[in-house]
Amino acid sequence: MENWIKVFEDGMQVRAEIVKGILIENEIQAVVLNKKETIYQIFGTYEVLVKREDAMNATKFIQNAITF
Repeated sequence: MENWIKVFEDGMQVRAEIVKGILIENEIQAVVLNKKETIYQIFGTYEVLVKREDAMNATKFIQNAITF
């Protein structure tokens, strides 16, 4: 995963999945990484990662096309 970079982070899994879906629809490979602690699910976040070469385009899509 050293070639992947975080472009979005949120405490709600559904938001991370929406971002991932929009990126994939725009032909940018993306994955959601669960960084929540395992027992209580209170602390931590969900991160959306893309390949390093797609980070600039992914960031533009997130800033311009996605609002929560």
